[in-house]
Amino acid sequence: MIATRMLGSSDIEVTPIGLGCMQFAGPGLGAQFYPELDGATIGTVVKSALDSGINWFDTAEMYGGGHSERALTTALRAAGTGPGEISIATKWTPLGRTAGNIGRTIDARIAALQGFPITLHQIHQPFGSFSSQTRQVQEMAQLREAGKIAHIGVSNFSARQMERADRILRERGLRLVANQVQISLLHRRIEDNGVLETARRLEITLIAYSPLKSGLLTGKFHESPDLLDNIRPIRRALGRFNQRTLARTAPLIDELRKLAAAYGATPAQIALAWLITYYGDTVVAIPGASKPHQATELGAAMELRLTDPELSRLAELSAPLK
Repeated sequence: MIATRMLGSSDIEVTPIGLGCMQFAGPGLGAQFYPELDGATIGTVVKSALDSGINWFDTAEMYGGGHSERALTTALRAAGTGPGEISIATKWTPLGRTAGNIGRTIDARIAALQGFPITLHQIHQPFGSFSSQTRQVQEMAQLREAGKIAHIGVSNFSARQMERADRILRERGLRLVANQVQISLLHRRIEDNGVLETARRLEITLIAYSPLKSGLLTGKFHESPDLLDNIRPIRRALGRFNQRTLARTAPLIDELRKLAAAYGATPAQIALAWLITYYGDTVVAIPGASKPHQATELGAAMELRLTDPELSRLAELSAPLK
């Protein structure tokens, strides 16, 4: 039985790993990062995630303008999972919009999710809107008060922005329950920028996106550097996929491989186990999966128990890289 943890100060229990669903975005944005997946493949990936013990999924309006949300919920129903049996997080995109757009687009989000309720609705980023963050958070609060969403979260917010959002919600008897930020062995800025300390103090869950640094922590690119040629340009640029990066991260990858061999696991599973253990219950992760076996491996990663010396060794090797 996989131990769950609370989503912030809410009453929602989530597994330490959820499934990120950007890879279900279809043409457009999704195609810039990942090969397009057909419905049958999405169905087997979601079924494998459920079978591995995962009980929540993270998607967004930006992921294909509803394509990811519809693909996810179609796959959930095909797997025999109905509304209320799992949790779904989605996001509102602020780019070029006013805060009022949050309320005007919520019915589109609800429709795209095909009867599955919105457990967590998030402001996708802290920039790009024609309205202040205060107005955006207040609009989110109105959706919560109207019963259209269960809980409120943000994404990519700084410590100061996160604290302000929570303060605004507290004034209405609500709470900010999550902040989705990039965290991995190769991206540990939450330790230095106040986000981790603030999240712990306010009982806010940090949802780690890119927990495998776009696949770099799987070790496959170190083993076969020619795979770098197959990465889409935007993903290569964001992940800094190049020979220099492979050389700098080689000692960490070697340690991940060593531990993987000892535990009968993969380097990716060890990297995920470190992430959801090192920071305690404050951090959960949302790796993606484009193949069924990748989703299946997530359940095993949640059950791995690294020792304190192993956790410390990985932290030591990754410290210069963060």
